[in-house]
Amino acid sequence: MEGGEGLKIGVAMARYLFVSLCLACAGFLLLAEAASARPRVSDVRVGVHPEKTRVVIEMTEAPSYRIFRLADPYRVVIDLPELDWPGVQLPRSMGVIAALRYGLFTPGTSRVVLDTTGPVAITDVILLEPRDGRGHRMVLDLSATDVATFQAELRSGVIESETPLVVAQTAPPTPVPAARSDPRPMIVVDAGHGGVDPGAKSVSGIYEKELMLSYALELEKALIASDRYRVAMTRRDDRFIPLRERVAIAQQAEADLFISLHANTNPSRKVIGASIYTLSENASDKEAEALAAKENKADIIAGVDLTRQTEVVSQILIDLAQRETMNLSKSAANLMVEEFKPRTKLLRNTHRYAGFAVLKSPSVPSLLIETGYMSNAKEERLLRSSAHRKTLVEAMVKGIDRYFAVQEAYRQ
Repeated sequence: MEGGEGLKIGVAMARYLFVSLCLACAGFLLLAEAASARPRVSDVRVGVHPEKTRVVIEMTEAPSYRIFRLADPYRVVIDLPELDWPGVQLPRSMGVIAALRYGLFTPGTSRVVLDTTGPVAITDVILLEPRDGRGHRMVLDLSATDVATFQAELRSGVIESETPLVVAQTAPPTPVPAARSDPRPMIVVDAGHGGVDPGAKSVSGIYEKELMLSYALELEKALIASDRYRVAMTRRDDRFIPLRERVAIAQQAEADLFISLHANTNPSRKVIGASIYTLSENASDKEAEALAAKENKADIIAGVDLTRQTEVVSQILIDLAQRETMNLSKSAANLMVEEFKPRTKLLRNTHRYAGFAVLKSPSVPSLLIETGYMSNAKEERLLRSSAHRKTLVEAMVKGIDRYFAVQEAYRQ
């Protein structure tokens, strides 16, 4: 065999081995990805029949589950293993179903919450095997019932699968402050909503929880880059954090300032403008009162049973005699408004007051910033733009800087 021909064969063999190795690696990666992928939901359907309303959740795997009902308002809660929901469209309200939402409740647990038009009975729970191109299906049949029957059945407990679902308790990430010797102020940044509590929905279909997480992460980045502050987050991903635990995070971190980020909606799509809220049991206007009432329902929306929380909630309610924290919050809000004014549209009477549960720390000055209206198409586009996000974050950092400069001047 001549040298040139041997070289060609050697090159061909090398190419064959290289391609085979690449194909093997690709196959291994695909298998690894398939093995590590979470089960997913492919469809959610609601059907109305003469005697029942049927809810069907179609999945790639047969689930374990835990189902229970709540009152005030009436809800059916379905806990499932953590699932992916790629592009699943929620069905419209029909039958006894007034609304439906889903999302991560705790790590390892997805939650579906069905708001119902009144008290309901769970008449059947069926798991169907894949068939005719359909995946595993969980079928839940609901029918209207009377209050007395509902209350009696409510005491009987939950409905569980043969393999009970282990539902972890809500465990938000507890921030670990830097050493006490670090003199820099601690800022706790709270991205509103999350997980099974999506918040408002914009005109383009994005949820408040997604948009505000991007703002919160941007604010964290800017504050850390300044090297003037320590920063903790209530959440860094799409998870549900009860309102009282957001307050607890700020208190555990010994925060010097708590900032909760939100976006608003209004039936009138003409309304635009940012606003900043601080705590007061007397709302500054009817809109502020309605907004606080809506935001304070976040735990209810996520299917949290609040009937046993009276004592816990009472421990974090502000003592109106402790006016120092509220006065500091007002000072921070007024300075923040001044920084927002040259950078973005504002509502009239920009600094507003209402009884937001998330602002009720007795010791941490707290602000709730409504970045704008997702119900206005022009402002929603702005809110989604990275340039506007940076502009608002710059305003927040400037406002924070001025607030702590004033506090330092008072101490001298």
